[in-house]
Amino acid sequence: MGRSRFDSRRFAGLPENPPVNPRRDAPWLALSLLTAIATIGFVDRIVMNVLAVPVKAEFHLSDTEVGLLTGLAFAVLNVTLGIAVARFAERGHRVSLIAVGTALWSLATAACGLVGNFTQLLLARVGVGVGEAVGLPANQSVIADYFPPERRATAMSVLLLAPPIGAFLGSAGGAWIGQEYGWRHAFLVVTIPGLLLAVLAWALIAEPPRGRYDREANDDVPAFWAVVSRLFGFASARHLLAGSTLASMVGFGLNSFVAFLLVRKFEMSLAQAGLFAGLLASLPGAISVILGGRLADWFGERRPAAYAEVPGLCLLVAAPIYILAITRSEVIPLLALVFVAALFQYTYLGVTFGVFQNLFHSRMRATGSALLNGIYGLIGQGLGPLLVGWLSDRLAPRFGSGDGLAYAMAITAAIYLWSAAHYLLAARHIGPDLARVRAVDD
Repeated sequence: MGRSRFDSRRFAGLPENPPVNPRRDAPWLALSLLTAIATIGFVDRIVMNVLAVPVKAEFHLSDTEVGLLTGLAFAVLNVTLGIAVARFAERGHRVSLIAVGTALWSLATAACGLVGNFTQLLLARVGVGVGEAVGLPANQSVIADYFPPERRATAMSVLLLAPPIGAFLGSAGGAWIGQEYGWRHAFLVVTIPGLLLAVLAWALIAEPPRGRYDREANDDVPAFWAVVSRLFGFASARHLLAGSTLASMVGFGLNSFVAFLLVRKFEMSLAQAGLFAGLLASLPGAISVILGGRLADWFGERRPAAYAEVPGLCLLVAAPIYILAITRSEVIPLLALVFVAALFQYTYLGVTFGVFQNLFHSRMRATGSALLNGIYGLIGQGLGPLLVGWLSDRLAPRFGSGDGLAYAMAITAAIYLWSAAHYLLAARHIGPDLARVRAVDD
């Protein structure tokens, strides 16, 4: 009788051919897919900026109502729901939340293309905000557990390529589809990639061990007020929060009306205006985000104050260039100077999120990100477009609709100087505060 081979898996009670788990603990795969998801999220958020041109005409809206539609409607439930979901994410499976949220906001974007009036569109935009509140708070927490502290500013800068890339795709692509096929079709088309990425995230990204690159005394989930205390208890964090919130308010406000300005003042078509608006927010923005993160990591290794000085100095440069640019009466100088301003404008993004992730305990990061995104959503995206729209409506009777909008954008851009002051103040405290965090969490 032949000798039977000993099968250790059968002896242990395991299946002879176990199912293959396609999920991989691969940092760059996770970073790539989560950046793609964040990009599509920004496309779904930003596409309204260019589609608001035909929407305004169809529903007879004021600039203030356009500001409400592109800003506060999105943020209204995003804040509170995002925090509630983040508390669950500190204990639960973050990647699954990301996948579910991505599918939800994609379906809400599709609903935007099916509405029959302004109120329904407003509610559909609220739905997009709800979906992003479920899907995005855990994004940065997952990336923070895939990369060590000394590489997080760079990793966050890659993740935060999503806004400039999403701005180009949403503005240029949305405007072209809107012009050729109608604004409703544009909303339906941008739904598709989000649904596909939701499936890929759920199937391929492994849930990383929490805090594997951080030395912490325990693995308990801190109370919500401990997260708030960490965010507001350090002088550097308070100034970084104030500076980044003001910068986000300016950025969202200006980007919401670039296409409007090009259509009104220079009589561009919707597709042309969307293309230029997308290019201005994408290429220089991507360079700005990546270089800001790399410079901050390089200088910050020897001098932690650089994590606040780099974005602070860049914002000081961006403000006067943008004000000069947006008030030009010829389109070529305007576009060229806005491009230059954008090279400095967005350096704060990756650096700021990287520093905040280093300031948070590993089980505070989803909640901390939700708090930050909630503040940026409510004040930044919520009030920024509303401020520009309100100023434009006030200035238009005196200067005309084109110049009135340009002056409104110039006034808003001056707030970058206020933002820069907070970053430079944060530089005085950031080194000692990071040392205190390491002492508390060890």
